[in-house]
Amino acid sequence: MKKYENYCSNLRILEQAHKENLENEFIISGIIDKFSIQFELGWKLLKVLLTYEGRPAAVTGSPRSIIKEAYAVYPFFDGELWLRMLKERNDMSHIYDGNEAKELVNRIIKEYIPQFAALETSLVQQYGDMLSLKHGEKL
Repeated sequence: MKKYENYCSNLRILEQAHKENLENEFIISGIIDKFSIQFELGWKLLKVLLTYEGRPAAVTGSPRSIIKEAYAVYPFFDGELWLRMLKERNDMSHIYDGNEAKELVNRIIKEYIPQFAALETSLVQQYGDMLSLKHGEKL
């Protein structure tokens, strides 16, 4: 499944963030951008999976409703943390202070990347080989 492959591919890059120079503003900006992309890939992947599960809430397309529905459907899903990520993602355009950006990067590395990885692991346990379907194949 292409959405799953994109999610995993971006995550492999984001997982390298802790190895970068976290004093470099360009690096900080790149990590924040990659986080935003990873979040988008995550909720959109969940939307596809919730559609597969026949959940009507998946039709709305709202990240908040998808997160809430995923929390209701998947016992392994940390809905509160994903809602915090949604807020951080929405507030990113209002970060003007370099210290705030560094604090966000610290949360990305310590909390959010592990959550993205945990979701990947849980989805593999839940759906197995189904996630490897090629584009055009039925989910």
